[in-house]
Amino acid sequence: MRNAALILGIIAGLIGMIVGLVGYGYAEVTETHQGVGQAFGFLDNPALIRFASFFGPLLALAGGAMAKVRALWGGVLMLVASFLFYQAFGFNVGTMFPIGFAALGGILAIAAGKPDEPKAHF
Repeated sequence: MRNAALILGIIAGLIGMIVGLVGYGYAEVTETHQGVGQAFGFLDNPALIRFASFFGPLLALAGGAMAKVRALWGGVLMLVASFLFYQAFGFNVGTMFPIGFAALGGILAIAAGKPDEPKAHF
């Protein structure tokens, strides 16, 4: 289960980086060019978008990397990452895989109470 959590967290982080780049870029463009915001719509909370665009993929990657040795910490980080993605971007075609992979990886990491290695996190 820890290996699955590791892979899911890394994949969620990599896909989340693409979502984060688009989200952060759109937040910056609508702030600097008002015409783009008027044509395509302004963001309700651009600060949350910027925050989640950076920390969502970072937490998913870090959680995935930690899932093998520190499964509890890695699982919590991946669950926080999926929550950040959901709060900032909602559940749609662009975010369904980062949210789903990070949440499933977090659940699998936390559920790994009997680890492959002799040290348990409970």
